[in-house]
Amino acid sequence: MGRGLVREWVRAGWAERPLRLDAVLYAVCTAYALALALTDKHYGFRVWACFAAVGYGLAFAHTCWLSLTTNRPGWWRSRWTSFGVVAVVGMVAPLVTLLLTRLRGGDWAAAPGAWSAQPEVWVIERSASLLLDTGTPYVDVTALGRPPEVNDYTPYGPVMAVFGLPRAVLGGTAVGDVLTDARLYFALTAALCLWGGLRLLGRPRVPVRAAQLVVVFPLTALTFATAGPDLAIVGLLVLACALAADRPGWSAFVLALVTSAKLIVAPAVVVLLALVLVRLGGRAAARYALVFLAGCAAVNVPVLLVDPGAFVEHVLRFPAGLGAVSSPAASPLPGHLIASAGGAGKLLAFGLLGAAAVAILAWLVRRPPRTGADALLRIAAGLGAFTMLTPATRFGYLVYPVVLLGAMLCFPGRPAAPPGAAESGSGTASETGPSDTRLTSS
Repeated sequence: MGRGLVREWVRAGWAERPLRLDAVLYAVCTAYALALALTDKHYGFRVWACFAAVGYGLAFAHTCWLSLTTNRPGWWRSRWTSFGVVAVVGMVAPLVTLLLTRLRGGDWAAAPGAWSAQPEVWVIERSASLLLDTGTPYVDVTALGRPPEVNDYTPYGPVMAVFGLPRAVLGGTAVGDVLTDARLYFALTAALCLWGGLRLLGRPRVPVRAAQLVVVFPLTALTFATAGPDLAIVGLLVLACALAADRPGWSAFVLALVTSAKLIVAPAVVVLLALVLVRLGGRAAARYALVFLAGCAAVNVPVLLVDPGAFVEHVLRFPAGLGAVSSPAASPLPGHLIASAGGAGKLLAFGLLGAAAVAILAWLVRRPPRTGADALLRIAAGLGAFTMLTPATRFGYLVYPVVLLGAMLCFPGRPAAPPGAAESGSGTASETGPSDTRLTSS
């Protein structure tokens, strides 16, 4: 009851002053994009930032206009109009620009000023070619004939190579390279997962605030244009949460694919196991665990058998900072700053990370999730704590908690009624009903 009241209080606060919050959000985003455009060394980031500064600036101006004028009907009076401007100008336009400029080269260049795509894009595309040619997406870094470099590594599970298969099979021409860029398939996967999740929830009303956090917030928009794998992963996580309450087997299968693409999301498996156990009982939880383990084995074991050493080096040792080359993930977040103080700092950072893990586990045991929204909140907290406290991390990983918190606003806040008592996915009055695109929609 208390958690529900807090959630409704937050929703009510956002609904009472939506335009003020929109104006603050777009103003801050505009300032961030301008700063990035003027200071960042990455070509792709600067291109995105130039477009995004215009998009956020137009959205800010439109929001101010809405605040100062009389409320009259019309699509131009909707808060969704500002959202659409950012999506088109600040996301689609820079992505198209970077897809075209990538044709002139720049992949594998030492200088970030030449990159029209972030290294994860070309690394994943290369992993698909390796998978087709050798049966494993991983380079044997001990057989290169030279010291290994950071970009020799593919720090993802074998499923991530799937996103590079279109280019491996159909690339090689200008048109083919544009249409098979891995970023398109990351974005398509994320969109399909979010669409599927909404259908599973009974097509609830999507608040503007949720769409802002999930789609046009700078962390998402920048990733959409320059990289993209984290968007596909977080989209699959949302889909798994939507499936877990009533279709635990399918949720476990999706999670097997997700964790076999990026191991960072493994804590979600435990959270959704708790949700399945609370809602459906021990037998369903056992089936969930069995499907998850079988799915992971089916995906990973064949690749592991081809070259066990390469698998361990890329997927486990390198992300943990134990590989032949150190991971470049070193954003100035608390965990990295503490660890940079030396041996004692590293111990303190890992101690804080362990303490956060214990605290979240205790939260999970004392108050296990009963709804998809509860599960999303716990997963967001876990991934947020991991990103902030682990010594080797990236600022971009904060896209996970932001998107998950935005998606949480679309999930029912209470357990669904028994079958036949209400429409599947129905929840509180504030979360259901037809879409509202008027000025007051939130």
